[in-house]
Amino acid sequence: MAQPAGDFTMIHDSVFIFSEDLLNYKFSKNHPFNQIRLKLTLDLLKNINAIEDCHIIPPRQASDEELHLIHDPNYVNAVKLAGRGNLPEDICENYGLGTEDTPIFQNMHEASSLLVGGTLAAVDAVMSGRAKHALHLGGGLHHGFRGKASGFCIYNDSSVAIKYIQEKYKARILYVDTDAHHGDGVQWSFYDDPDVCTLSIHETGRYLFPGTGNVNERGQGKGYGFSFNIPVDAFTEDDSWLHAYRTAFREVAEFFKPDVILTQNGADAHYLDPLTHLSSTIKIYREIPKLAHEIAHEYCDGKWIAVGGGGYDIWRVVPRAWAMIWLEMTENSNCYGNIPEEWINKWKEHAPVPLPLEWDDPADLYKPIPRKSEITEKNARTVDKVLYPIRNRTMTESL
Repeated sequence: MAQPAGDFTMIHDSVFIFSEDLLNYKFSKNHPFNQIRLKLTLDLLKNINAIEDCHIIPPRQASDEELHLIHDPNYVNAVKLAGRGNLPEDICENYGLGTEDTPIFQNMHEASSLLVGGTLAAVDAVMSGRAKHALHLGGGLHHGFRGKASGFCIYNDSSVAIKYIQEKYKARILYVDTDAHHGDGVQWSFYDDPDVCTLSIHETGRYLFPGTGNVNERGQGKGYGFSFNIPVDAFTEDDSWLHAYRTAFREVAEFFKPDVILTQNGADAHYLDPLTHLSSTIKIYREIPKLAHEIAHEYCDGKWIAVGGGGYDIWRVVPRAWAMIWLEMTENSNCYGNIPEEWINKWKEHAPVPLPLEWDDPADLYKPIPRKSEITEKNARTVDKVLYPIRNRTMTESL
């Protein structure tokens, strides 16, 4: 694998990408996408002494050349003009800008390219050997397309990062997306590429944006068989969700044998999330990074890049869920029992809801789901259907 010029000295096993400037990606006061969740998560980690300033590296601006790895130059120029108030309204609509989901805001290009640059900084830290793992919670904007904004996403940092890894480091990438919304933008960017494998576990598009991610979306051309989608039913609970995740991730990794793993860690599959219809608890957010960490060491010499994504209960869910990624990366088990009082007291006056008192959710978080057995069985059949081609291939090869 190609190595970049420069200092390869290991800084830390894990690095955390953050700057206050990441909070400039802000559509409006009442928009559900609110990057204050980055500060809430980092502050929670600091309160349990799980992170130090030496672990934190700042994002950088992605260059136009880097954005053009995925995004059409005309689109990038349109974003620049829109952020200055110079793009006509009718042209805005052609690029998905100025919509209810993706309103225009001042300097949107600069804010968006910083998010992309944050993910690229994470990539370089890991792929150069300066760190084993890198976490950039400001990234994970998986709905952005080559020439159009979509679903709160202006630029698609994961897609740019994957193409960047391919060109600079000549590596095969396994992209695993556990956001409740299908990772459509990333999937379509590499739908015909056999060196990028995408796995998305999400709520069925029957009820939820973007409406894609069906089991028959398997790739095309040389990329056929390298796209995996597991749409789980609405109201899916922890055990069924984790069965899908553990089974699919392990079998897909064994099939693809990646050089590096990039995980998108949307925290919106939680029961309390206001934009989705799943019934998971914080339990799955303990397990998601554990398996990613394990598989990264099994197949990729530890190379694991993690980004954020969705997550719209920013007070009760996202800080706990995202903190657990960093705690797993650093093999820190300090995420049981009570949430620090200092953190609660600092943020409770800002929160419109009572803040959680413990790391785990209460057992009575929600009433029993009437269709639990039916949903569980349906999800298990979906997993079997999606994985059948690689299971059949393995069986055939063993004969």
